[in-house]
Amino acid sequence: MLNESKAVETVGSEQPAKKMQRRTFLKGLGGVAAGAAVLSKVNLAKAGNSWNAGVLDTLSDDQLIDMQKRMLRSRWWEEGIKEQFLAGTDKLYGSFHIAVGEEAIPVGVSTALNKDDYVASTHRGHHDLIGKGGDINKMSAEIYFKEGGYNKAFGGSMHITDLSLGILGMNGIIGPSHLISAGAAYGITIKGTKQVAVSYGGDGSIQNGYFWSALRNSALYKLPLVMVIQNNGWQVGNPTENTIPIKDEATAAKGMEVPGYVVDGNDVLAVYAVAKRAVDRARNGEGPTLIEAKTYRFYDHSGLAGAKPGVIGAFGLPYRSDKDVHAWIAQDPIGRFRRTLIALGVLTEQSADQLEQEAKDAVAKSIEMARAAPLPKEDAALEHVYAEGKVNATQFYGA
Repeated sequence: MLNESKAVETVGSEQPAKKMQRRTFLKGLGGVAAGAAVLSKVNLAKAGNSWNAGVLDTLSDDQLIDMQKRMLRSRWWEEGIKEQFLAGTDKLYGSFHIAVGEEAIPVGVSTALNKDDYVASTHRGHHDLIGKGGDINKMSAEIYFKEGGYNKAFGGSMHITDLSLGILGMNGIIGPSHLISAGAAYGITIKGTKQVAVSYGGDGSIQNGYFWSALRNSALYKLPLVMVIQNNGWQVGNPTENTIPIKDEATAAKGMEVPGYVVDGNDVLAVYAVAKRAVDRARNGEGPTLIEAKTYRFYDHSGLAGAKPGVIGAFGLPYRSDKDVHAWIAQDPIGRFRRTLIALGVLTEQSADQLEQEAKDAVAKSIEMARAAPLPKEDAALEHVYAEGKVNATQFYGA
């Protein structure tokens, strides 16, 4: 997928195309970015907190734009559903864990994956699905508990699954995503395919046996597993540093002699660079990698405390500072990548605005479709109980 460094033309503009060499752009950033050109492939992933050698040269303009599209779709889908919860007119119910602010992680990781690679996710997993190409129409229908939802109204927010994309499911329990993906990686090894399994977990997910069993056994059998910690700094309302005695959770990999990397989770290209190294390593039979992506959730742990219509972010929460929230919003991964794409000439201000509007329109359409979709049949709950057929309703309603 390596491309020759070439001039990038402006997309979607009537103005003369800007010409900029990608390597020239990297050099213009200075510091580590300029010096990164001499890094070896092995050291490339270690530069994951900054611009790294040749990362832009491995991605076409279309791929870069698609990364921004997926982040925008993730952002505005959650924002759109949040607005419906707040309005109350649709009487939505159930848990809804918002991951706004964390979009760069699954998009960066998924850009390094193939469609048939596996992913197991968390209770905060909407972005993980959309990042791998999930259908927001089916997602909206599931939130509305309609028949056309991903789980036919059985799953709700925390259990959306798309096996056609290798999505092994989201999970309301903390940590088992790592063990589920380790099991999938073991299956890959048995089958002898070149697939990879990815597990997503929050910063609290390393504090249980699921994580350590997955790390130990994947190291032992050299399984094609990439474990991704989405460290947003909070375990519900408790700061991560109050619960874990290490500054960087990626160092947990050292005990099993597994590579562990810390990356800026709000820099989609840095995430991609590290993920690409880990995925390539897994495909080559070299075993697992642990990636810790530092990020921040703009909203509360679950629900909509401190959230207001039309405002991004939750404020006035008792366990965190509003100044911290504003500081992290200033590092919004979508805004950062937008500025990069414009600086490269891949987008203009106008075409960037157009991408954002297209995402908002697609979300609005998905919500309207969900409203209009049919409810499940009255006996739908009796389906999927057995491998074949459904339960005989007469035991409930009489012969």
